[in-house]
Amino acid sequence: MSKIEVNTVDVQCGSTLTLGSSGKTVQLATGASQSGFGRTGTVDWQTSSIKTSTFTAANGEGYFTNTSGGAFTMNLPAGSAGAIVSVVDYTNTFQTNALTISPNGSEKIGGIAADFVASTEGQSLTFVYVDGTEGWKNVQDSTSNATGNPNLVATGGTITTCGNFKIHTFTGPGTFTVSQISTTAAENTVGYQVVGGGGGANAGGGGAGGFREGRNVPIDNFTASPLVANAPTNAITVTATSFPITVGGGGAINTAGAVSTFSTITSAGGGEGGTGSSDAGGNGGSGGGGGFQCGPAPSPSPSGGGAGGTGNTPPVSPLQGKNGGQGGSGYYYTGGGGGGASANGSTGTTTTPGGGPTSGGNGGAGVSSSITGSSVARAGGGGGMRWTQNPGTPGQGGTGGGGNAGAAGAAGTAGTVNTGGGGGARSDFCGPTAAQPAAAGGSGIVIIRYKFK
Repeated sequence: MSKIEVNTVDVQCGSTLTLGSSGKTVQLATGASQSGFGRTGTVDWQTSSIKTSTFTAANGEGYFTNTSGGAFTMNLPAGSAGAIVSVVDYTNTFQTNALTISPNGSEKIGGIAADFVASTEGQSLTFVYVDGTEGWKNVQDSTSNATGNPNLVATGGTITTCGNFKIHTFTGPGTFTVSQISTTAAENTVGYQVVGGGGGANAGGGGAGGFREGRNVPIDNFTASPLVANAPTNAITVTATSFPITVGGGGAINTAGAVSTFSTITSAGGGEGGTGSSDAGGNGGSGGGGGFQCGPAPSPSPSGGGAGGTGNTPPVSPLQGKNGGQGGSGYYYTGGGGGGASANGSTGTTTTPGGGPTSGGNGGAGVSSSITGSSVARAGGGGGMRWTQNPGTPGQGGTGGGGNAGAAGAAGTAGTVNTGGGGGARSDFCGPTAAQPAAAGGSGIVIIRYKFK
């Protein structure tokens, strides 16, 4: 037998009365009441009876109230000193459908004879009745709703936020580690931007690093580039594991840029700019600009320029970059501009002896995206060389970090770091005067974006 029933106990001596024994339950008879035991300031939570409509609370009880179906009222019991009642927003819907807490008759809540309206999401409250002056006093009010996190959780790179989204930016090698996936399957597909390193220049401008971008529509609608791949075609759905990140370095002079990677996404490095001898630009994410052919000093003879390199190599869809421009063909020699993410590099212009000015080919334009919360252009091609014996304009770098070709007596400018911009070409005097050097391409970048709340 596990229970002991006591009808009447009257102890006249001694100081302690022990009821029951270890492992037993002391139970009051039906209809009986207790006195003298008191309460410890806690309530008995009514977990088996979730409240969904107006009800009257009892002293010593706590209630889970579900207002998802509409607002209702909890009536407090008649007050007696030490009485205690608690309540919790069961479905986190008080902010939409409030719970009204009403005192009995003319009794007060916090010294005021009026209802209290609980309208904060996730709110929990505990009231203790003190006396007729103050009535029910709120001794606990929590508006912090402690819940398990149902969202994707990850680390790695430099982390920033934009509204309900986290952005992980990698400017060098690292690891994107997912420790928890979202309970909403659609939110485990992440947005990304992966840009390869820009190509180094020579006579032709360096090609931009390959530019690849994905966006998880309709979960996320940031203003993306024209090259964006929307879900489900981008298909980068993460699991709770680690993803190594590679950020491609910019290519040195006359060297292609390096690849950048995230998961199944690889963006090729930009192609290198072509040299003399009608050298073609290198293939890559975007193609390098074509070089030129120098005739015998001191009077160069006409010759043809090198072809621009082929962009989107290896091919992906949407494409990751454009072709480089051809080197100029004619008496005064110029290099082609490196290709950019959205436009081919321009062909270098030339003319006959005594003719008008020549210009190096401009680098192709990159693209802009607001994946980080603000618009940033990346993957512009580098500008091509112009022959400095003839007045004209060095090729200008494309928007998105492409470097400019060197003016007379000046070196080319490098592609901007973490844009994948192609390097700017050298300045050149096709004869005994030494040329100024070309420049390297800019390093790439990897950005990952996902909903975190």
